[in-house]
Amino acid sequence: MSKAGRLVVLVSGSGTNLQALLDASADPSYGAQVVAVGADREGIEGLARASRSGVPTFVHKLGDYPSRQEWDAAIAEEIASYKPDLVVSAGFMKILGAPTLDAVPVLNTHPALLPSFPGAHGVRDALAHGVKVTGCTVMLADAGVDTGPIVAQEAVPVLPDDDEAELHERIKTVERRLLVDIVGRLAREGWTVSGRIVRIGNPSGGESK
Repeated sequence: MSKAGRLVVLVSGSGTNLQALLDASADPSYGAQVVAVGADREGIEGLARASRSGVPTFVHKLGDYPSRQEWDAAIAEEIASYKPDLVVSAGFMKILGAPTLDAVPVLNTHPALLPSFPGAHGVRDALAHGVKVTGCTVMLADAGVDTGPIVAQEAVPVLPDDDEAELHERIKTVERRLLVDIVGRLAREGWTVSGRIVRIGNPSGGESK
């Protein structure tokens, strides 16, 4: 049974999910603390948010390494130096390799109800398919693209006049709330994984989701 008290959060952009986690972790009762923020590019608002909160940051740009394998090894070593219980990929636009995935659980989000509409264009693909309900998914990452065990999901209705930007913004609002809730529960209650089934809390009687 794992617990998630120390968080390393990875970002590639504005860091709104990171900010939600920083705000939540300011309350000691939340149970989790962001101990470092990493990125794959410099000069982004996500890193600025971390700095304003006094959280250490690091950057590993893929182009600075001769190979993807060397980037994987370098970012894994940096993450490990902060001794995290959980890594949260919060809008991080790179797939983490085995050196990280084998060392520490990685939590990821996706703006669709997986296994439907995986990949970089989940919102656009859902609209193009004509679905009436989409949503967001929180999952444990694996080596695939949005293929890991699902931890939690929440539905978001598709409105008749939605465009991609409007729908994505409503999904992101739900996603931030769901991510904060799930990370806090993982930290306070722990979790177990059996095959593709993730259970939060004591498997002999705790809650699951």
